[in-house]
Amino acid sequence: VVKPDGAFYLFVKSPEGDAKKFCERARNYELLLVPSDDFGYPGYVRISYCVATDMIEASLSAFEKLIKEYEGYEQA
Repeated sequence: VVKPDGAFYLFVKSPEGDAKKFCERARNYELLLVPSDDFGYPGYVRISYCVATDMIEASLSAFEKLIKEYEGYEQA
């Protein structure tokens, strides 16, 4: 994770080399992530957390399901 300077988002490394594909897969779980290539962090995704804490907590199960798709996945 890249520490932000006073912002409401995190840059998190994508579990696959193509951050755009990872963001597309996240949509299947109603998660909106943004590829960070244009922000100077290729291979990362941007996650905004400028929402209510309960919304963040409610999204955790969706993140868990998304990440389970990558169990055993190794980047080339």
